[in-house]
Amino acid sequence: MRKRLLGPTRPRAVGLLALGLLGLTLGLALGGCASDIGPSADELKARWEAQNVYPENYKRDLLAFMRTYLNDPTRIRGAAASRPERKSVGQGERFVVCVRYTERKDDGTYGKPKDGAATFVSNKLDRFFDTPSEVKALCKDAVLEPFPEMEKLTR
Repeated sequence: MRKRLLGPTRPRAVGLLALGLLGLTLGLALGGCASDIGPSADELKARWEAQNVYPENYKRDLLAFMRTYLNDPTRIRGAAASRPERKSVGQGERFVVCVRYTERKDDGTYGKPKDGAATFVSNKLDRFFDTPSEVKALCKDAVLEPFPEMEKLTR
């Protein structure tokens, strides 16, 4: 039986093969980081736009929200709301409804009217803005109509 001797080139070949595999793995990993895996800007815009559905039941949704938002929903007067209009909000446009109402204070008097703006996504109330600067920007040209249903809220 003759033993076959591994010459000095055999371990070097194994080392080069391992180094090559490491380089290939590293290249594939870095190449994967450079590619776009998520949705494109056009796809994101299309998704955003698909959620802009006219809120048919905006008054019902707004009343349900205000019933929980107000400290005492039974003490409202001078309620008014706009019809839904598309306005610039965040990344694009959303349907916005502007609201104005006056709450009765604990002493029985009524204070200044308060303003708010509700945004709708996929036909549902998504967010309510009550910060004066945000509301002013969203509702500067809104046409308010009487909203007597809000004045008849119960707890």
